Amino acid sequence: MTKELMMGGEGMIRAAMANGIDTIFGIPGAQIYPMFDAMQRLGVNTITTRHEQGAAYMALGYAQATGGPSAYAVVPGPGVLNTTAALCTAMGTNAPVLCLTGQVPRQFLGVGRGHLHELPDQKGTLASFIKAAHHIEDPARTGEVVNEAFNTMLSGRPGPVSIEMCWDTMAAEHQIEIGSGHSEPVSPQVDQAQIDAAAEVLSGAKRPLIMCGGGAQHASTAVLELAEKLGAPVTAFRSGRGVVSEDHPLGVSSVAARLLYDDADVVVGIGSRLEMIYMRWRDMNTYEQRPNDGPTLIRIDVDESEFDRFVPDVAVLADAKDACLALSAALSAPVGGDNLGRVSEAKSEAARITSKIQPQMSYLQTIRDVLPRDGFFVPELSQIGFTSYFGFPVYEPRTYVTEGYQGTLGFGFQTALGVKVACPDRAVVAVTGDGGFMFGVQELATAVNYNIGVVVVVFNNGTYANVRRDQERVFEGRVIGADFTNPDFVQLAESFGAAGYRVDSPQGLRPVLEKAIADDRPAVIDVQIEKGSEVSPWEFIMMPNRPS
Repeated sequence: MTKELMMGGEGMIRAAMANGIDTIFGIPGAQIYPMFDAMQRLGVNTITTRHEQGAAYMALGYAQATGGPSAYAVVPGPGVLNTTAALCTAMGTNAPVLCLTGQVPRQFLGVGRGHLHELPDQKGTLASFIKAAHHIEDPARTGEVVNEAFNTMLSGRPGPVSIEMCWDTMAAEHQIEIGSGHSEPVSPQVDQAQIDAAAEVLSGAKRPLIMCGGGAQHASTAVLELAEKLGAPVTAFRSGRGVVSEDHPLGVSSVAARLLYDDADVVVGIGSRLEMIYMRWRDMNTYEQRPNDGPTLIRIDVDESEFDRFVPDVAVLADAKDACLALSAALSAPVGGDNLGRVSEAKSEAARITSKIQPQMSYLQTIRDVLPRDGFFVPELSQIGFTSYFGFPVYEPRTYVTEGYQGTLGFGFQTALGVKVACPDRAVVAVTGDGGFMFGVQELATAVNYNIGVVVVVFNNGTYANVRRDQERVFEGRVIGADFTNPDFVQLAESFGAAGYRVDSPQGLRPVLEKAIADDRPAVIDVQIEKGSEVSPWEFIMMPNRPS
């Protein structure tokens, strides 16, 4: 490739495009005008949001829905800081999100003079909690730096990265070579000795259990092949849901898995931190570096450091798909016995005992009935969202879009918009509490402006229900900061130009949701919930003992 004369900001955009980026979320500002001018001239699908956090959350949703890289662009300093909750969430969910941003002029870098939007160490701040942060000092190396960033984002365990360029560098013209994009992402090669060690353990297993995390989302077929060879039920907590469909005989909810766990002799964790089994089913306040007891643990993970954070009996360092295929091949014959009967019983029992979590379970059943099999479900931190961890069956990979361990309130609606931009021909339903919805309500304007047809179902109870319940339970009924007054969500939606509906029962939700999905335009459904009426789902999330 030959060098071409262009502004530094244009070089950043051309290099991102060479790496497969065709959509960028963001808000223009002084330091990054050249990037936005390049987006306009080069035909990039640009979604301008109403807040920087919305840009980053939408990029997050785009990456989670596709499994590929996404990008957003915001000004440095406060603009970048407004996106950090989404970046933390991207890190927690292994989402390859690229943050493109500016910097103070070169002469002011690191001086602390107080230039516009200056942070003491923006690159260092970002590098402390994302996968990598890059600064383009020499604009001639723009293509090289961007390619390096994409390699970092996509190799091994995916994650977010940032790229910054100084204000004056971005606005000046330079001779820049863009190139053809990043090289093939690097993953560890399968170690046959590790596969053989895992196969030896599994060959004697009678009642194995597989738990998937986000690192298995791309390996659905390989995981299912292994599960069927082992006769092993497959479960997940959040990020691994849908890897094996829950209407497959071996696909089980977390509650059904807990009913099976006490008799399990081997646990196989695939691309998972195993939070559910070894934290939520034990003691969230006690760190075990290795299991103190219980089944033999096999971990398959692409990130070697995971085996230090939580030490298994057998470690397999490899991509989930490669490892599962190799492990299936190493098992000469089906093992594990006939577990389908006991798995079926556990699924039925789980449905029975969780049916008391009302009205959430009835609303989730209605949504599941209406949402197409390949439709996306984006839960928020809320009573309905928590219940969905176990109460909303998931049938296909990537269709349950989660906030992961960050527990990011306000994540749901904004992220769902990015999901819909990535997959415009598929239904996207976000469920949220009224508290979480108001964190990003301004993005209704973005949804209407670009006709992003997300249906957001807002469960309106006038409170942060978890906070209120905990205060009542732990602090002798003293409640502070948990209750609030809401706007009229129907009128609010209509004032933005979205459709607005109000319902007060699962039966009333069904026809409204059917219409909203069919219309494929931005819609808000206000579900009226009496304060304090929702049954707590937490006994089925924290399960140190077998539920009943």
